[in-house]
Amino acid sequence: MRKALDSGVSHDPLIRTLLHTTAAYPRLRKVVEEYLSTATAELEFTGFATEADYQAYLDAYSLPAFMLVAFLLGPEHDDGDFRAGCRTFIDGSQRLDFVNDLAEDLAEGRLGIPAETLARFSVTENDLAEGRESPGVRELVEHQIERARISLLAAKALPALTANPDGVLLGAVVEIELLTADAAHACGAQLLRGSASPPVVRSLHVLLSARRRVRRRRVTGRRR
Repeated sequence: MRKALDSGVSHDPLIRTLLHTTAAYPRLRKVVEEYLSTATAELEFTGFATEADYQAYLDAYSLPAFMLVAFLLGPEHDDGDFRAGCRTFIDGSQRLDFVNDLAEDLAEGRLGIPAETLARFSVTENDLAEGRESPGVRELVEHQIERARISLLAAKALPALTANPDGVLLGAVVEIELLTADAAHACGAQLLRGSASPPVVRSLHVLLSARRRVRRRRVTGRRR
């Protein structure tokens, strides 16, 4: 990847697409470099001992990965507010992902909920792996979903920080994540048996509404 970025040439169609995008948006190069410097965090991930470890993972992997896309929708000159908003979103999104994908992650031998958080609710990884829907497990799942929801609700301010007509698409992403949080909350400890998905019809409504708003903003922008 680094060789392709330096030479501007690659035989891989996906990398060629990235090279084309970085040529069109030169400032994206720095974002790509940041991601590449920490991308191994995902490969090395096996779980977290503490909440601080989880937060470090966000900074090392989740946020740089999200910024590859979010950067293209952000303001040309970010004073830090946009990146901070993205950090708030990815905290909620990643936390939700880890609790929603409990069954899949446990099957792969890794867990995204910190060990200290499990201990706070008197839950062990073995309890989760064996699918025990104890009061502690139910409280743990609800706690993680609610923490994710708090961050996602705060991230609803993100589109206003983009200064970009397409920024409403980030708002749609936030709304769909909130729908997923609702679905996960309804499943509760049953997430130990499989992930929850947002309602299809409501998700489509969110996306179509965002698309209409983007079109209106583009038309308004051309008229000015």
